[in-house]
Amino acid sequence: MWPAPVTLRGQHVLLAPLSQTHCADLQKASAVGELHRLWYTAVPAPEQMAAEIDRRLSLQEAGSMLPFATCLPDGTAIGMTTYMNIDADNKRLEIGSTWLGKAAQRSPVNTEAKRLMLAHAFDDLDCIAVEFRTHFMNTQSRAAIERLGAKLDGILRAHMRLADGSLRDTVVYSITAAEWPAVRANLDWRLTQRRD
Repeated sequence: MWPAPVTLRGQHVLLAPLSQTHCADLQKASAVGELHRLWYTAVPAPEQMAAEIDRRLSLQEAGSMLPFATCLPDGTAIGMTTYMNIDADNKRLEIGSTWLGKAAQRSPVNTEAKRLMLAHAFDDLDCIAVEFRTHFMNTQSRAAIERLGAKLDGILRAHMRLADGSLRDTVVYSITAAEWPAVRANLDWRLTQRRD
């Protein structure tokens, strides 16, 4: 299997292979601020968390996703993220299906999680490119992806139908292997900056 399950550890975050043992923590994280009610993103409702974990694990078995629980250093799960749309032949993947509980937003957690995932993708898995995709209307996600140093590839208009029937314009970004050293330096610098 490429990529194989792995635990990635940083100072602010621990990315652990997703399992049902994370369910109760993730239900709590999803409930605060009712994140599941945001129409332009897909955060599982607390009562749907176990099924979402099972869905992600079945995609892992099929070889198209590697899901992580995003945890605090003490192991408390506060969100989820994945490697997805895995293309082992071409050494490409997407970092996506990411959400964080309200308390972890605008903290070093997301920046460090992406730093860990990108380092693993480029340095260990020898990826040639890593993609990020988000809803055109999700300005918070778009800004976060751009702060990473990802470049805009384009917008897939009317790309997919959402659960409410609306059509999603998907914004596609990527970072290539050649860009990784500069992106890494930027992320390392960002992680040293004080956040108010």
